[in-house]
Amino acid sequence: MSVTGGASTEWVRRRNTALVLRELRQGGAGSRAELASRTGLAKATVGAIVADLTAGGVVSEDGSAPALTRPPARGRPSRPVVLLGDGLAALGLELNVDYVAAVVLDLAGEVRRHETRPVDGADPVEVLADLVREVVPPEAHERLVGAVLAVPGLVGGDDRTVAWAPNLDVAGAGLAERFAGLLGGCPVQIANDADCAAYAEAHHGAATDSDSLLYLTGTVGIGAGIVSAGELVRGGTGFAGEVGHVPIGEPQAPCGCGRRGCWEASIGLHAMLRAVGMPELGTPVATAQAVAERAAVDAGVRAGLDRLGHDVGLGLAVLAAVLDPSVVVLGGYFVPLGELVLERARAVVDERLVDPLTRPELRVGALGIEAAALGAAERAFAPLLAGEVELPV
Repeated sequence: MSVTGGASTEWVRRRNTALVLRELRQGGAGSRAELASRTGLAKATVGAIVADLTAGGVVSEDGSAPALTRPPARGRPSRPVVLLGDGLAALGLELNVDYVAAVVLDLAGEVRRHETRPVDGADPVEVLADLVREVVPPEAHERLVGAVLAVPGLVGGDDRTVAWAPNLDVAGAGLAERFAGLLGGCPVQIANDADCAAYAEAHHGAATDSDSLLYLTGTVGIGAGIVSAGELVRGGTGFAGEVGHVPIGEPQAPCGCGRRGCWEASIGLHAMLRAVGMPELGTPVATAQAVAERAAVDAGVRAGLDRLGHDVGLGLAVLAAVLDPSVVVLGGYFVPLGELVLERARAVVDERLVDPLTRPELRVGALGIEAAALGAAERAFAPLLAGEVELPV
């Protein structure tokens, strides 16, 4: 298929603008000359891009930031081009069985607002809708470049259809339509929660030092997000990472999907609570914090967590043998439990791998229960930062 000159020129302009934005976001402020050097673009190209971005209120050269520490040999010290975060924003949402979350991220990568709310037996979709109305009032709709809603299930290739969510009754495309309506027509995509959390931990959290990551959710459901060479791995149909329903759990344990023996049925939040004999609280993290406190004084709870660590390790040994990640990050309810689970899991992985030296480093997540919502917000910016869409200014 041929591309007309005009279309090609527009594509190059968007790509170059996105390159400058990414460099400012990741590498920080710099003069026009420095940006030309850092991006490999011509100085004149950078100058034109900066002028357009300044006119749109996306960057500033007005002297509000300090002059560069290394002034040019001749003339006045250069003023850095500074990315302004308050002009555009992206919204990340998470819909889960027992909690919902929202994160507003600005163009500079700063979190402007975040909130998690327990469902407490209500309809999770309605609880999330109420949260969206509070976090993004109508007057803020025009600032949104997009929104991504993370769900614990399989998402179709159109990034709008929930294909399968065994713990939630949200199949179909209605979820994307519902929240687009709440956001004044802002484009809304649906994504897998583990993929979003993995994306967040890779960009903001526990795995910024690695481009090979396996992220394991720790909620009622268990899923995995896979990052290889810095990019999400989605598989042939977009369903990669649905590890919670691989039959590597206790063979007779019933799962929410209707089958038995799923890994989720052995290491999901409810399985953990059965193992330690404690009740569920408001959110998975609050529940696990209470369990960790009890474990300090209760040998029975410690024994239950040791069994849990064994089952976590069995599954991770299989995944490590297949995927060979450098880092495994456990999120959600696993975070407060930390070494109460990880110590045993490491030992089991070492026993099961052919060469224990290939065991990935096991870590807990750094972003808490809002990891998926933060990753969703980051992914909402992705088309803009890739030059796939026009800058809405």
